[in-house]
This record gives sequence, C-alpha cells and structure tokens, in this order.
Amino acid sequence: MIRGAYDLLVITLMVLLKLSEETHLKKASLASSFIVKQYFPASIEFPKYYSGVYLTENQKMSTIRSHEDHQLWDIFSFKLDHKRNRFQQFWRLGLNSRMKKWYGGVLVASLFMLLILRYGLLRSPIGGSFLLSPFSNASKPLEWVHPTLPPAVQNPENSSQVFSTDTIVSSLFAQRNISNEEQISLQTWNLLKHLIDHAQGLPNGVEAIKEAGNAWRSLMASVEEERLAYTNESSNRKVKEKQCRHFLNKMNATELDDNSGYKLRLPCGLTQGSSITIIGIPDGILGNFRIDLTGEALPGEPDPPIILHYNVRLHGDKITEDPVIVQNTWTVAHDWGEEERCPSPSPEKNKKVDELDQCNKMVGINDTRVTSMHSDDSRRSSLQEGTKARRYFPFKQGQLSVATLRVGMEGIQTTVDGKHITSFAYHETLEPWLVSEVRISGDLKLISVVASGLPTSEDSEHAIDLEVLKSIPLSPERSLDLFIGVFSTANNFKRRMAVRRTWMQYAAVRSGAVAVRFFVGLHKNQIVNEELWNEARTYGDVQLMPFVDYYNLITYKTLAICIFGTEVASAKYVMKTDDDAFVRVDEVLASLNRIKVSHGLLYGLINSDSRPHRSTESKWYISPEEWSEGTYPPGRMVLVMWCHVTLPKQFTRDTKKMFKLEDVAMGIWIAEMKKEGLEVKYEMEVRVHNEGCKDGYVVAHYQGPREMICLWQKLQEGKGARCCSD
Repeated sequence: MIRGAYDLLVITLMVLLKLSEETHLKKASLASSFIVKQYFPASIEFPKYYSGVYLTENQKMSTIRSHEDHQLWDIFSFKLDHKRNRFQQFWRLGLNSRMKKWYGGVLVASLFMLLILRYGLLRSPIGGSFLLSPFSNASKPLEWVHPTLPPAVQNPENSSQVFSTDTIVSSLFAQRNISNEEQISLQTWNLLKHLIDHAQGLPNGVEAIKEAGNAWRSLMASVEEERLAYTNESSNRKVKEKQCRHFLNKMNATELDDNSGYKLRLPCGLTQGSSITIIGIPDGILGNFRIDLTGEALPGEPDPPIILHYNVRLHGDKITEDPVIVQNTWTVAHDWGEEERCPSPSPEKNKKVDELDQCNKMVGINDTRVTSMHSDDSRRSSLQEGTKARRYFPFKQGQLSVATLRVGMEGIQTTVDGKHITSFAYHETLEPWLVSEVRISGDLKLISVVASGLPTSEDSEHAIDLEVLKSIPLSPERSLDLFIGVFSTANNFKRRMAVRRTWMQYAAVRSGAVAVRFFVGLHKNQIVNEELWNEARTYGDVQLMPFVDYYNLITYKTLAICIFGTEVASAKYVMKTDDDAFVRVDEVLASLNRIKVSHGLLYGLINSDSRPHRSTESKWYISPEEWSEGTYPPGRMVLVMWCHVTLPKQFTRDTKKMFKLEDVAMGIWIAEMKKEGLEVKYEMEVRVHNEGCKDGYVVAHYQGPREMICLWQKLQEGKGARCCSD
C-alpha cells in the first residue's frame, strides 16, 4: 500500500518532467524541484532535478526506491499540511492557465489519494507501529548501515524448533585436545548432554544451545591457534590486543562526521555500572537522531538485534507535533516491540525502573505558568503560545547536549545535562551483556563518544595475590561439608574477582572444607569467551555451561549446581547464590551444624505464599499457559537454597518440568517429590536479605565490587556484619 502511494507520487513527478521538455521547461522543472525539496528527505540525492535537468525514468525509480517506503510517506504526509500555503504561493509564479490545468489535475488527484491512504487506511498508532517518522520504528532497522540488504524472510518458530541433535552434540561434546588444567572447567559441561534433548523446555533453550555450538567451535579454534603459535611473539601481542578494555572513546569530531552514521564497537558488552556518554549538537533540517545499542547478528540474519532504540524527534511525529523521545527494541523474530514515549500519552502509566521514572515528569511540561489579564480567548491563545515556547525538552536544535546512557540492574537510564530523563526496562533475551556496538545516526553533529565502566578482566601476570586467589582443588578422598554454586555471566569479570578477594577467603574455603564455583554460560562474542577461558584456566573455579547465557536459562544452572555438588564434589549440602551476593560462610556452616538435619533440608529465605505475576509489564510475568494455578507450590526459595545430597539425584535427570524462574522450578520439583513420600524440612532464615543489606546479615544481595570489599574489611576489622553506608 505504501509502495503504491509513492508510486503515484513518482508518476506525478514524471508527468511534470515530461511536460518540462516542451516550452515550459523551466517552470515545470521548478515545480518538480519544489515538490522534491519540500516533501522528500534531504538525504535523497536528486542532483539533476535541482539543476533543472530531468532524470530518466529508471534513474528516478531506482533513486527513490532505494529509501524506506515509510520514510518517504512520513516526510510527505508530515510536511503536507504545513507546506500547502507555500505551494499555493509558488503556484502563482506565472504558469499559464493551460499548464495549471494539466499540473493541477494530476497533483490534486494524487494528493487526494495520498490523503485517503493517510487518514483512512493506516493502522491506528495506539498499540501499532508508527509509520510517519523519519526514523520510524516500522523501518527496517539499521538500513542506514546496510542499505542494499534484502529483507529477511524467516519463521522464528520453525527455525527455533528444527535442528540436528547429532550436530549439536558433536560440536559441543566432542573430544578436544586440551590440557587437564583446562578440563577442570568442563566437569559439569560433560554431565549436561541430556539438556539437548529437553532444550525446548525453556524459552530460548534451542537458540541458546545452537548459538553455543557456534561460539564453542570458534573458541576451540582460537585456543588451538594460540597453542600452536604460543612461542610466536606477534601472536602473543595479538592476544593481548583482544583483551577487554575498561573504557573506549572517540574525541576527534572530524572522524565522527559521517553521513552514514557512527559506530563504536564494544568488544566485551556492557555490565551493570557501564555508561555511554554522547556529546553533540542536534542540527540539520529536522534535528532528529537515533542511538541504537545493538547485539551480534546471527549467521543468516541481515541485521543484529537492537537492545535499546533511542529515537529523538525534535519536531514530533504522527502522534504529536511536540518533541518526543521514543524507546523500543527490535529482533528478527519479534520485530519492533511496544514503544515507550517520553512524554507519555498516558502519564498515569509512568512506571519505575531502578526506582527512577520511565519518563521524567518535567518533560513536556511548561517551565513557567503564563499569567494574563486578557479576555478568555486571548488568554487561551497566550497560554498556547507560551506552552510551545516554554515546554521543557532535554534536547534543543543547535544547542550542545551531553547525554549519558547508564546500565542499571533493571534497565538503562538516560540523563541529559545532568538530569534524569528516561528509563527503559530490559526486555526478555535482550540483556546488556549482548550489546556489541553503539550506532548513532541522523541530524546530530557529534563531538565525542565515551564508553566507560566496561567489563574487563584482570591481568593475572601482574596480580601479586594470584596464588591466594586460586581455588583449592577438590580432593577425591574427602567429601565437602558445603558446596556453593554461584550464578554469573561471562563478562562479569569484576564481580567474580570481588568474590575471590572477599568471602572466598574464609578459612573454611581456603582449607577445602567448602568449595565455591562460578557457573557461567558462553557469550556470543568470541573475545569475551577467550577472556573467560583464560580466567577459568588461571583460577580453576569456573564451570562453563554448554549454552549461551540468557537469563531465562538460569534453571539449567540450578540443575548444574546440584549435579556438580552431588556427582562431582560429593558435598553434604549444596547452596546457590549470585555473584553480587556477600555470603558469610562461617554463619552458614554454624546454622547447618545447629539444625542437625541430615536428610531433606531446605534452608534459606522461603516464601510459602508466592503468586505468579500476571501483568505483562512485569519482569516476572508468567502466563496462564506457563502456570495455570493461582499460587506456586509451597517452599519457593528466594535467593538462596540448600538441599541435602539425596535431593538433587532424584530430579536432575528429569527435565520435563522446566520453569524459567529457577527458584519456582525448585519448589515445583520438591512438591513432586513430596507427593512420592519424600520428607522435607523447611528452615526459614530471616537474615538472608534478597533486596540489599541489613546489619546482622548472613547473605546480603545486590552488592557491587566496592560494597563487597567494604563488607569484608569490616568483618576483618572486628566490626561485625554491618552494612556499608552510601
């Protein structure tokens, strides 16, 4: 439909240009030039139109068709109402009556058809995609980078379900030429082959395992290459260049002045605390620009996923004539998501992300009230004019702006010139560690781009405490009192180092009575996987998982922790926690000894009346199809779980009852075993805090590396379990 709309417009231009071959060449050519200049983006080049010489039909059609349908439609319809009067003035420049009839008849008919299409046939903007914007969400993403790529034709459901099990197994579990030291990180890996047969049990399970196959092949090829060229100095230098950097920057404005858009590679993704600061001046005719945080495109896909699409429209769009910021996501499988606008058309639905407004209430509101003693009519007119003049919007055309996108726990926050403006919650499977590139395009004169707080691994060659940080090997002659499995993601290097330097230094851990291991899935980025492989080889405390590390697959990690704790480590008790949790290992052991339960113990922060979240806007949304009952089974554990050695062996091989919320999954499995006669002892521990730190804690969650060091220092100084104030 959109294609037919601008085809009609092209025919109109062709008629005018054909007439220009006759005696009225200059006037008709000026008319066509006027239309092109007024209704088409400046990025479309019509050099011969502007010089008064017409193009051939093939040239015109190929030039116009090389741009987005929606973008032409948007600019034309957006400008139509505002430019009508100027066009009428132009019409009086001296065309004779006969020419006016020719031009008028064709133009009126075509414009009438376009108006019908615009107001009668387009989808409603509420809940739909927005076509009438120069950077509309309905566009094919990132075509400004790859303008000649054909559209992808895929069926995500079929493509995610059909794959060769034999191929996956052969790539992930084939024998490799690796050392005994390197084999340690694969002790759990080799026991998870059965997950392949149940990959469809969790969202993205199939995709995560398929992607892991590609990542694993690339990693093993790199490891083999490094081994063969180990003595080659240039090769060693190349490996060092691949290391993840703490910050990246571009300060040369001339390098950033690229009409096709600017790209900054982030080789190791983003993590909580990372930030991207962009300094620039909105310019150009429209002043619209966009910032995209993109991931890695899968083989066969033309475009990468967009984790955050930040679209600034200084002159509004189809919904409003006022400035607006539009945030969204895009994937090949699901296309554009539901966009979030700031200011929002429904302010009452302004959600919180990391305790910050989704849209700052100041945006779109008058800075000052207009007071007037005129009549009601004049007062309304004055108020309207004052609103337009004084309405607050963080970006202004021609003025310098400093925008910072910061990665939080629940989403990405944006500040402009020091003021919080927007928050954007992470969407399912679109997590910050996936970000591999920042792409900036549109009418923005860039001055600098800085990415800081990026995930980076430590240089073990210069670590003075390296031997103290290495894990104690498991002894086949001695069973563990406690095994602690720690959930972690590939690029969380700093968090793992903070754990190694703090509560992993407890005497029980250093003596070998307690073992701690990080359970980490693969990354889609080879550089991150290489850093992770070197880390695992250096410290000996990382267990790699045969899948890409999406959050929805954390239930697989729970299974892996129980498998390692019972089949590899032979531990009396198994515990799970996160890499941002501080664990007082001495207090955990004291509690277990005090309880003296030798069979079926579950100990921690237990919620016996937990209900599924039915709101689709919730991070923990569960559909009735996923769980039909009103409550979860009793015994749902939040944050921490301990299970006796007899528990995991009964359910780790039965993956039929998978659930994407791992603590709920544990409750479901335990409820099933209780029906079979298993006696379970629940012990509530109120000193486990899953929303931060409180004095007297046994486990304190949401602690960054600095807080972890601070908590450990207080314990070492004899100040007890006291939290670190902000």
